[in-house]
Amino acid sequence: MKTFPRVVTAMITPYNEDFSMDLDGAQKIARYLLANGSEGLVVAGTTGESPTLSVREKIELYKVVKEAVGDKGYVIAGTGTNNTRDAVEMTEAADKIGIDAVMAVVPYYNKPNQEGLFQHYKAVAAATSKPVMMYNVPGRTGINMLPETVARLAQIKNIKAVKEACGNLDQISALKTILPEDFLVYSGDDSLTLPMLAVGAYGVVSVATHVAGKLIHDMIYAYLDGKVEEAHRLHLKLFPLFKNLFITTNPIPVKKAAALCGLPAGGLRLPLVEASPKETEIIRETLAGLDLV
Repeated sequence: MKTFPRVVTAMITPYNEDFSMDLDGAQKIARYLLANGSEGLVVAGTTGESPTLSVREKIELYKVVKEAVGDKGYVIAGTGTNNTRDAVEMTEAADKIGIDAVMAVVPYYNKPNQEGLFQHYKAVAAATSKPVMMYNVPGRTGINMLPETVARLAQIKNIKAVKEACGNLDQISALKTILPEDFLVYSGDDSLTLPMLAVGAYGVVSVATHVAGKLIHDMIYAYLDGKVEEAHRLHLKLFPLFKNLFITTNPIPVKKAAALCGLPAGGLRLPLVEASPKETEIIRETLAGLDLV
């Protein structure tokens, strides 16, 4: 079973002018990201506009990105949704395609209790022989998966990691005190990556790596190499980007940033809309400040 990499990008899904998926563009973006600091990719996650992708489209994306990447990078299929049967179907399909791992978000809107979360992830894990990463993002889902639930799920053989976007460092510390040593905790917030590394996180599932992958890669590995002051310097340098890529709903800003950097991002499917002129100017100025445009 392959080990998850440390620097993972939650990849955008590019569209053509008619808002059909731009599969060639997806392959180009995947190859670009892996050549520019990323070691792995999440395909069809929230940043990939998963709520407006059909099950068929998601499976097609898994396939074309894995074909483009081959063994040059680690491909994680975003198979999470709030219908366990659909999550299981997508997980089974990803397994057959030969994807490296799956990531499943906490079910959103229907707000299951902690036992419901346990049973959901147990079903997803049973649908694949590949490693499973869970994704806790209370701001999107409306519920928080508690450390005790993560610890229960960590006893399932192929549940190997959790992406944490709870925004609470105490919760990360609590997780690290009760999880097995080999269970991986990822930052799901770019701006908290360095602080989370300090309390035991393994890496990041990032949005900002679309445009600053090499800098983020350098920050993480500087910290791991004991070059804490250098990691801190890079964190502060990147901090405006981390914040301004979330000046409105993700992935609106990162799609604009990617387009400004020459990537084939395309537009956004409704109900998401393009960045406003003011937001676009803020994003452009932020990129320019890092010499990215």
